[in-house]
Amino acid sequence: MIKLLYFAALVDRLGMTSEELDAPVHDIRALVSLLKQRGGAWAQVFGEGSVRITVNKQFSDLNTPLQADDEVAFISGWV
Repeated sequence: MIKLLYFAALVDRLGMTSEELDAPVHDIRALVSLLKQRGGAWAQVFGEGSVRITVNKQFSDLNTPLQADDEVAFISGWV
């Protein structure tokens, strides 16, 4: 399971601070695509390109690979 954390304005926009995701995603690009498919605020937030991303507390980009036990944090703000 990948642990997802949401910070700053994302908490208000998405209505949650964290979740665990059990999905076959191999990199951040696939994860963001999956989250955008939820529609509504999710599509807006992850379609704007204004979210900073960390994987295991290291700033990352869309090409960063993911493993099942990773922690991914999304922070509102420009990339």
